[in-house]
Order: sequence, then structure tokens, then C-alpha cells
Amino acid sequence: MEHSRPAAYNTRQKERLLAYLASLGDRHVTVNEIAGYFRQGEAAVGKTTIYRHLEKLVNAGIIRKYIQEEGAGACYQYVRQNRRCREHFHLKCEKCGALLHLHCPTLDRTQRHILTKHRFKINTLKTVFYGRCEHCRDQD
Repeated sequence: MEHSRPAAYNTRQKERLLAYLASLGDRHVTVNEIAGYFRQGEAAVGKTTIYRHLEKLVNAGIIRKYIQEEGAGACYQYVRQNRRCREHFHLKCEKCGALLHLHCPTLDRTQRHILTKHRFKINTLKTVFYGRCEHCRDQD
């Protein structure tokens, strides 16, 4: 026998998820981090439900999904109005896992050069530079 929940329940979960993502600002978050957040609250939300809502929000353009590396889980970020996150590269800290936005005119020129001279368009959503963030580097 299949059990279904009322649409209002799903809408409430989706609204809670969206509010949580919006509260993070530009921070990226994984499904495990989202599930951990909801486990601490008054009503836990299962990972399957989180994935389902995330995919709907990605398809609607409300949040952005980043594939960090093959075999690893994706991370998600709330899309603020008039934000153009797709047009820059990212830095990933190998120690703490932070995913940082990289606004760099030099890399922008390099990207344009590659497109114009080599007729190759770089996918900045999948282009990540790995290393150590300032905080983790200072702890070494």
C-alpha cells in the first residue's frame, strides 16, 4: 500500500529548504549538510525528499547545482536575483571543503582567449581549482 502525503506538507518542506538555502547567502552546501541541519530542527526531512526538492529548484533556476568532482556529491547554492555565478571559476579547499567564488580579470581574459583563439568554451560550473584556503593554510 502506497502512502502519500498532502501537497501542503511537501510545499512546507520545500519552503523550509528554500529558506535554509537563502539564509546561507553565497555559501555552497551538500545534501548531507542540509539533512544534518534538518535533523537538528523540529521536523527531520529525509534525503530522498531533499534530493527531489533540490532537483525541482534547480530546474526552476532558483538554486544552482555544482558537480565538484567525479564520484563526489554535488553541492547547491541559492541564486540571488541578478547574480551571475555561472561566469566565473571556483576554488575548492582540499582541507575544509569550502567552495569559493573566484572573480579574476586575468582568468576572464584567459577564458575569452581560449574561446576566441581556440574556439573552446570552458564550462565554469565544472572548472574548479584545488588547493588550500587562506584559513586552512594559516593553520598548517
